[in-house]
Amino acid sequence: MHKYEVIIYWSNLDESFIAEVPELAGCVAHGDTKMDALHNAESAIDLWIDTAREFGDPVPEPKGERLMLA
Repeated sequence: MHKYEVIIYWSNLDESFIAEVPELAGCVAHGDTKMDALHNAESAIDLWIDTAREFGDPVPEPKGERLMLA
């Protein structure tokens, strides 16, 4: 399990729960339930990190605190 903040919300447009990982640019998943979205976000985080490492891009450490979004 990763320690990145995951924000989950319902999207009327997508008709599903969306899980965003703000510390990892573009890392987003979805699911029919909140738990599905969270599980899919964990998989998306793994893929994001694997891809970053493959291309030699930096992988940010989790901040470990609530992010402030505007």
